Amino acid sequence: MRKKDVLIIGAGGVAHVAAHKVAQNNDVLGDLCIASRTQEKCDRIIDSINRKGSSKNPRRRIYSRQIDAKDVPALVQLIEETKSDIVINLGQSFVNMSVLEACIQTGVAYLDTAIHEEPDKVCEDPPWYANYEWKRKDRCREKGVTAILGVGFDPGVVNAWCAQAARNHLDIIDTIDIMDVNAGSHGKYFATNFDPEINFREFKKVWSWIDRKWVERKVHSVKRVHEFPVVGRQTLYLTGHDEVHSLSKNLDVNSIRFWMGFSNQYINVFTVLTKLGLTSNLPVRTAEGIEVVPLKVMKALLPDPSSLAPNYTGKTCIGTLIKGKKEGGDFELFMYNICDHADCYREVEAQAISYTAGVPPVAAALLIARGVWDVKTMVNVEELDPDPFIELLAAMGLPTEMQMEQAVTGLDVTTQEIRCG
Repeated sequence: MRKKDVLIIGAGGVAHVAAHKVAQNNDVLGDLCIASRTQEKCDRIIDSINRKGSSKNPRRRIYSRQIDAKDVPALVQLIEETKSDIVINLGQSFVNMSVLEACIQTGVAYLDTAIHEEPDKVCEDPPWYANYEWKRKDRCREKGVTAILGVGFDPGVVNAWCAQAARNHLDIIDTIDIMDVNAGSHGKYFATNFDPEINFREFKKVWSWIDRKWVERKVHSVKRVHEFPVVGRQTLYLTGHDEVHSLSKNLDVNSIRFWMGFSNQYINVFTVLTKLGLTSNLPVRTAEGIEVVPLKVMKALLPDPSSLAPNYTGKTCIGTLIKGKKEGGDFELFMYNICDHADCYREVEAQAISYTAGVPPVAAALLIARGVWDVKTMVNVEELDPDPFIELLAAMGLPTEMQMEQAVTGLDVTTQEIRCG
């Protein structure tokens, strides 16, 4: 059987990791093309793959192309010319719909790691997936196109954990709290771990699923403290995030929240930038008559997240605290992963945040190539069998750890929730 050739759209930190992992598994996958607006960035990833000796089968081709990912006809042509079977979309989330459309037109598999956004809109009404992606589900089914949405870590792996908890560990799920902590240091005064533009756009509104209703909160207005394995006691803030929107639809759960860890310095700097208007996505005109978008200026000024990798130390912990019932008793289940920045750099010359997001879409591509996840329609990760995915991730460098114990259900049992300004 012919190997499944892969096209990666994007050349940032997550694409860097994904390309390494495709190369490491090109005995199952086939040739790899990396395409981006800036072909030089793609070539730098290829240089890294060669430098680290990541290609399992050196006879497999790894090459680059230049592409405007908003240009659907150009994408269709690229997919056809490269004979790609699987497209992993790791570009900015503004291009999701154009890449998905090209995949539907060519009949190839589509994977992404984040929800679609429009440049002039932020934090639209929930559920977010219903605004763009899910409107194309019927077309994917009609064309037999496998489209797996949000198959990074969060969203992605955490969705699989929730599905596995529902299938294997708990009879009833009451609450889900997804918690993402980076207990690492990059040595910079201030930086974001992903594209600053996308990162800051998340911090406009907070939508949570509470008692089976959408509840809106102000950004960074609710925080909690949690004791994590390995990385210890961490402060987290209630944040809006993609996976809450699909899990609320696909799983029978009362409440779902997403929490992200931030230092006091990060919160203080972000607050000042926001008060000055520098995180705004709306254009302004300078005294010289030049129109600029403050958020894009901020992106240009801040460090490229990929540049942080060589000096990053410490670990990340991403976990999902799931509370519910089993055989009539109240239980809480904590599923989590610990990832070390230095280990990631030694393996693929990337930091742990990019690593945790870049490995899962390649695991999904492998499951599509093997026929396990080739479902010929559009799905979110929690709609798929989670067991082979979680097992494969462990073999690829992202093992799942699990703690389960009797507990009292409810939103605010194990951690204290604190209202802040």
